[in-house]
Amino acid sequence: MQKILVIGSTGKVGQALVQELARAGEHVRAATRNPSGLTPSAGLEPILFDYTNPDTFEAVLDGVNRVFIMEPQPPVDGGAHEFMVQLVEAAVHNKCKIVLMSSASSEFDDSEPLLKVEAAIKASNRPFGILRPNWFMDNFHTLWLESILHAGIVPVPAGTSRSAFVDSRDVASCAAVALRSDNLSGQTFTLTGPESLTYEMATTILSQVSGRLIRYVPIDDASFTQSLLDAGLPVDYANYITNLFVRTREGRAATVTQTVEDLTGQPPRSFLQYAKDHASEWR
Repeated sequence: MQKILVIGSTGKVGQALVQELARAGEHVRAATRNPSGLTPSAGLEPILFDYTNPDTFEAVLDGVNRVFIMEPQPPVDGGAHEFMVQLVEAAVHNKCKIVLMSSASSEFDDSEPLLKVEAAIKASNRPFGILRPNWFMDNFHTLWLESILHAGIVPVPAGTSRSAFVDSRDVASCAAVALRSDNLSGQTFTLTGPESLTYEMATTILSQVSGRLIRYVPIDDASFTQSLLDAGLPVDYANYITNLFVRTREGRAATVTQTVEDLTGQPPRSFLQYAKDHASEWR
């Protein structure tokens, strides 16, 4: 049986994807900077991978015919898409099908770096699928968790705009379908949850579920960027996230799609369900 390579196998999408593929009987090669942190099991093979070290590319692709690709995590400062294009080229040389986790901002922002990766994949003449998820619900228990626990607030520059937040587990399910199906090649899919919420609406739900007051506090772009830099994010990535919020305030993240259900046959998780599943994170 040929293998599926999952880049970012220990992240929020990658971890769920690895588990789903293994349950489906696939042989999964789980790429990570720290393979000793994963336990090998039936159908699961941890392997060393580092975007910044192309010498790791050949080993991870050996015996692989399908690849899930996403951005380096944690983010690297400047040129992440260049590393990704190098991996795409290696996967094309290996005659792999490629499924890319891109970003919903690729639809409306010509400066989105992942468009360069999308272009390389589309020009490859290999079977491919491109997933463009909206803002992740998971940011509330990852990126915004510290400010919630310490101050009970989510300080982001979203204004009064709405976002069709999507659960990472639904993105993983869509990726599994795209990797395993022979009927979806050459398509691009925008992934959202079932509803479009303001950040005030989202934090109200978090408050109800967690039993503690969590408030949305709108802040300006400069203050937000500085908060990301203070948290240790690279400057390019901090500016990128801030620019996503500029587009969010323009209403670019508000549109709800039916794609998750179309691909998986199951409705996407609501924000309320997400909050219930992670309630202990905010207590």
